[in-house]
Amino acid sequence: MDNKLINRFLKYVSIDTQSDETKKNCPSTEKQWELANLLFSELTELGLQDIAIDKNAYVTATLPSNTDKDTPVVGFISHMDTSPDMSGKDVKPRIIHNYQGQDIILDEPAGIILKTSEFPELLRYIGQDLITTNGTTLLGADDKAGIAEIVTAMEYLIQHPEIKHGTIKIGFTPDEEIGRGADLFDVKSFNADFAYTVDGGQIGELEYENFNAALASIQIQGRNVHPGTAKDQMINALLLGMELNMMLPPHQRPGHTEGYEGFFHLIDFHGTVESVGMRYIIRDHDWDKFEGKKKLIQETVNFLNLKHGDRYTLVLQDQYFNMKEKIEPVRYIVDIAEQAMKEVGVSVIKKPIRGGTDGSKLSFMGLPCPNIFAGGHNFHGKYEYIPVQSMEKSVRVIVKICELVAKVEVKSPKAI
Repeated sequence: MDNKLINRFLKYVSIDTQSDETKKNCPSTEKQWELANLLFSELTELGLQDIAIDKNAYVTATLPSNTDKDTPVVGFISHMDTSPDMSGKDVKPRIIHNYQGQDIILDEPAGIILKTSEFPELLRYIGQDLITTNGTTLLGADDKAGIAEIVTAMEYLIQHPEIKHGTIKIGFTPDEEIGRGADLFDVKSFNADFAYTVDGGQIGELEYENFNAALASIQIQGRNVHPGTAKDQMINALLLGMELNMMLPPHQRPGHTEGYEGFFHLIDFHGTVESVGMRYIIRDHDWDKFEGKKKLIQETVNFLNLKHGDRYTLVLQDQYFNMKEKIEPVRYIVDIAEQAMKEVGVSVIKKPIRGGTDGSKLSFMGLPCPNIFAGGHNFHGKYEYIPVQSMEKSVRVIVKICELVAKVEVKSPKAI
């Protein structure tokens, strides 16, 4: 076990960095500053250069080239915040050494058990060391594992100057879990030709496709009168909302989709007879199908407004787009990551991201940015865990990518 890597990870997860989508400032929570300041100090101690922390808690640093070759500048990026879905306060990780395939009791009094019958992928890690929660919080491997792996890889390269590499940039962002991680990222100042987010799941994941994403916000105005005299007068906004939901295709809900299949996901439904608010997230990898889904929900609202007399107001907002469009012209950066994984003994798993990452927005901001694994499972909840050996492999992959990029003798990926 790499004690430096694990100790670093355990230190990071001890800091509560949960983001908050209801807040408009950046970072959305002041507590994210604690990890940002810690990273600034740690990178300084390691001897990286151009270390900066800006007014929005974005942390960046540079590992200078140790070769005379004119090679591309590569970046590695992870996010500091944890999901609003579950508390990240007072995280108390457990380490299961030499796991032997048993169910793992996380919180015995509450009956929280990590069961192989429910999470059969656990059986892939027999003989390995697992870091789990104690059943009361999330773990924070998303994405503090990615941060620990990047920092440990930079430390390794500093300690092994015989490994030749070009200029390497690293960046740590706030508020990724609420969809804002890349919004204020200074791509020009970062000055990398391409980068990788280290924010994927299980060992071997390599992703350069993600959903196109939109948010549909709907307000419904009803009419509330006393139910005893409601005939021909009451208009129940709750029922109008249910009617809208039933008109959207049920087979296009998250629970019935996988792979490249998109969906409508009702994430919020609140209100009274008088008024209702609803929110859907709309997702699809295919651009035409994505546009078709937006058109369908608009046409559904239009139809219901004709039926019920302009009771519905819809606001559609695009959130992010499929990075594949920006990655394909520089596909070699995916090939480098794939080669790196193979050279360190990792089986590559290419699959589309059924979600989004900082990398999708960064790619459209001019920084092509595929996603590679950090190694964790069951993110955002009390059943989250990560195999130590997967983290160690991630460090080796990052180092190998830097080594392989140093063999590319051009400055810009656009020239390849």
